Amino acid sequence: MATYAIGDLQGCHDILLRLLEAIRFDPANDRLWFCGDLVNRGGQSLETLKLLHGLREHIVVTLGNHDLSLLAIAGRRPDEQRRVNPDLQRVLFDDDATTLIEWLRAQKLMHVDRELGFAMVHAGLGPKWTVRIAEARAREVEERLQGEGGARLLKNMYGDKPNWTPKLEGVDRWRAIINIFTRMRYCTTAGRIAFEEKGRPGTQKAGLYPWFSVPGTVEREMPVVFGHWSTLGLFQGLGVHGLDTGAVWGGKLTALELGPEPRVHQVPGRVVIGATKAED
Repeated sequence: MATYAIGDLQGCHDILLRLLEAIRFDPANDRLWFCGDLVNRGGQSLETLKLLHGLREHIVVTLGNHDLSLLAIAGRRPDEQRRVNPDLQRVLFDDDATTLIEWLRAQKLMHVDRELGFAMVHAGLGPKWTVRIAEARAREVEERLQGEGGARLLKNMYGDKPNWTPKLEGVDRWRAIINIFTRMRYCTTAGRIAFEEKGRPGTQKAGLYPWFSVPGTVEREMPVVFGHWSTLGLFQGLGVHGLDTGAVWGGKLTALELGPEPRVHQVPGRVVIGATKAED
C-alpha cells in the first residue's frame, strides 16, 4: 500500500491519467492526496472533477484558491456564471454540477495523518502555527463552509485584508485563515502575507521570506506537503515538500510517495507554446 501526494492539477485530466499510470496506482491498495487547485486553466476541469469524484473513497483533497473560487461562482446567478472562462462553465452547467460542487465543498483546508507522519495544505501555514494549531484554524473554516453559513463565507472571502491575528472574529477571521491556507507564499516575520510577491526565492523584496523559512518559525510536528507555488517548483527541505511543478504551464506533474524516505515521481505536463508560469 502506498500514499502519493500530488501537486496542482488545474484541470489537466489527461496528464493526471498519465501520472497514475506511471505510479501504477491501484485504488484497491493505494491512496492519493491532492494539494488543491484541482480546476481551471487546463481545459479539462470537468473531466478532472468527475475522475476524482469517482475515486472519492480513495483520495484526500485540500482546497486551493481556484477551487474556492469555483465554489463561490457556483453560488451566483446563471448569467454571472456564463461570464467565467469556458473551462469552468463546463463544470457549472454540466448535468452533474450539483453533485460535483457539493462534493468539492465538503473537502478540507488541511489534512493531517499522524500515523503516516505528514500534513498537507494548498499554500502555507502561519509562521507561529504548529500543525495542531493550524488544524484547529482549518476546522473553523471547514465547518462554516460546509454549514448553513457557507454561502456568506464564499461571498465575503475575497480580499487581502485583514492580516491574521487570533483576535479576529467573523468574516474577517475566516478570510484571514483562508488567505494563509490558500494564497500564502511570502510573508514578514510577523506573518503578514505579501500577496504581490509570486516569483522564485531571491526575487522578493527585502524583509520577506518564504513562509516555511521565516526566522523564528515554530518547529512543526511533521513535514508539510503543499502546492500553489509553480515558480518555486519542486522543493524539499526545511520540513516541507513543495509539489507545484507547473504542469498546466508546460512543466511537470509531480507525485510524492510518502514514507520514511519520500520518492518523487513525475510526468511531463501540458505542451504549451510560449507558456510562462502562473502567478496564482
